[in-house]
Order: sequence, then structure tokens, then C-alpha cells
Amino acid sequence: MHPLDRIPAVRRIETDRSDVFAIEITGFVTGADVENLYGLLEGAYALHDRLDVLVRLTDYEGSAWDDISAATAKEGRQHALEHVQRCAAVGEPDWTDRAAGFFERLPVELKHFGSDEEAEAWTWIGAREIPQRV
Repeated sequence: MHPLDRIPAVRRIETDRSDVFAIEITGFVTGADVENLYGLLEGAYALHDRLDVLVRLTDYEGSAWDDISAATAKEGRQHALEHVQRCAAVGEPDWTDRAAGFFERLPVELKHFGSDEEAEAWTWIGAREIPQRV
């Protein structure tokens, strides 16, 4: 990566459970970030039929979801419906009301936690973050 390259907005968070998919989203999410996220999810789905998900929003500045093709978005939604069983959203904005409609066909548990409630989110998911070694 070149020092002037944009840092990707989506970063995988390692956890103590292989069937927990955790990410941090920081700043503005581009179409390339969304494609990267879908790729990470597809890899997790290949390993586990059912997943719990934790999404941490940090300094979120919006997204370019409109840059993703309708076919890609439809496929991403279908795969999420097939695999996600519980999703914790940490930080602002609280997008869980909008996402609830996204998961309407399957009983996905969706819960929002404020930035100061992240520990409770990890407890609700039943996992712990594994700190990165520097």
C-alpha cells in the first residue's frame, strides 16, 4: 500500500469464535469497500452455515451503496438471509430499523448498541475481540 492510498473503510475484527463475523467500518464506505465486505462475508459463509455478526461503526461518514449493482446487492441480501442469525450494531448511526426490513424473511436477531456499550454487544453475541498484535 502506498502512503497516499486511501485506507479501506471495512476492516475485519478477529474474534475468539470462528463463527462470528466482526467488522469495523470507519469513515466513508465506497463501492469497492462494499465489494470487499461481500467477499469477506462469502468466505465466512463458505466456512459456516450460520453466523453471528458484529458491526462496529467508527466515525462513519456515509456510503456509496448506490454504486453496487442491483444483482450484487440482491445476491448479498439472499446470502445474508441464509446465513446470519444474530447481528449486533455498535455505534452511530443506528441503522437497525432499516436493516430489519432487509432480514424480514428469516428470524434474524438485530440489536443496536451505543459506542459506549460495545462490551455489552460482545456479550450479547457471545464472543470476544482478539486484539491485533502490532
